[in-house]
Amino acid sequence: MAQYNFERVSLMLCEDNHFVSRTLEEVLRQFGFDRITMVKNGQEAIENLKLMKQAKNPGPDLIIADLVMAPINGLLLCRWCRSAKETPNRMVPFIMLSGAADHDYVGSARDLGATEFLAKPFSGASVYRKILEVIDFPRQFVMTQAYFGPDRRRKKDPPPESGERREKTEDDCTVVYSAEKMTKAKTDTDVYLFKPQNYLREKCAGGRINPMERGEMPTDLIEQAESKLERAALDFTKWAQDYLGRLSDLCTQALLEPGRRTAQFNEINQVALELRGQGGTFGYPLISTFGKMLFDSTREGCREDEAQVEIVKAHVDAMRAVLREKIAGDGGDIGKALIATLNEGVQKQEEKRKALIAEMEARDAG
Repeated sequence: MAQYNFERVSLMLCEDNHFVSRTLEEVLRQFGFDRITMVKNGQEAIENLKLMKQAKNPGPDLIIADLVMAPINGLLLCRWCRSAKETPNRMVPFIMLSGAADHDYVGSARDLGATEFLAKPFSGASVYRKILEVIDFPRQFVMTQAYFGPDRRRKKDPPPESGERREKTEDDCTVVYSAEKMTKAKTDTDVYLFKPQNYLREKCAGGRINPMERGEMPTDLIEQAESKLERAALDFTKWAQDYLGRLSDLCTQALLEPGRRTAQFNEINQVALELRGQGGTFGYPLISTFGKMLFDSTREGCREDEAQVEIVKAHVDAMRAVLREKIAGDGGDIGKALIATLNEGVQKQEEKRKALIAEMEARDAG
């Protein structure tokens, strides 16, 4: 096993949450990354990458970007990196970071050319592990008329017994070993496979590469990174309380301005995503649990009535209790009681909603 040196590796970190951005930067520096470019959203990242291209700078060796950002999110940034002429490196390893590690989000990131997906809440070990995967197991790039990005197949499946093949094999494709020879597919049947040199691994290994060696997880660095996350947890309470205050304000606005509830519930959903992603990282997995419950219940198309506003309030109360009582881990019996109370509150609002709908239908029928 080899321990890589990241001092020569340039990394772009794109994260719009200042608290998370600062914490993740500290973790990365703990691992030895010195050349880190910090950007706040996809738009700022694109502007920086364009300037690098104009200056004939090869660009970052690795990009880590949050999925949910405004005005340009991580998905659009990834698509731009893979398709735009202004990008300095269309094959840059791209790690998508998100608290919404659901199948649809992971699939969208993959289809737009992300190399790996790092789920929030993250740990020092999970961040380091994803970086090692990018270095030690780089995927070949595929170009067709409809797609350019890392090969989305994780493994090579054996041909079916019938002998019929739905996917092309390497024998059916044009193999290219230089990123400079990037030719667009001319027909819908053309497939190019790019297998460029693994410059990232060469940088990390100081030019000395043993094909059989893989990077190791340095226990001391991981422990130090986890300690930094633990210290950051002291600031997490303040950050989370601010977000919960924002949720309360949105509930008040939703009751006073029912005509604007779609926009308000969209913002509630995004705040819930932030809480879902961060709680477990900073020692409060119950915040992640309640954040996910709120995120799921306020997705696009959810009900926007007063009962739904009360459901949001119930989630806020549960999360405030977690922070007030400093309930770490799953909370044991207290955590179970909080989850049960929240579920009872949600059920109560659902029953009130059903009763109100039945009343309205009876009135209309009469």
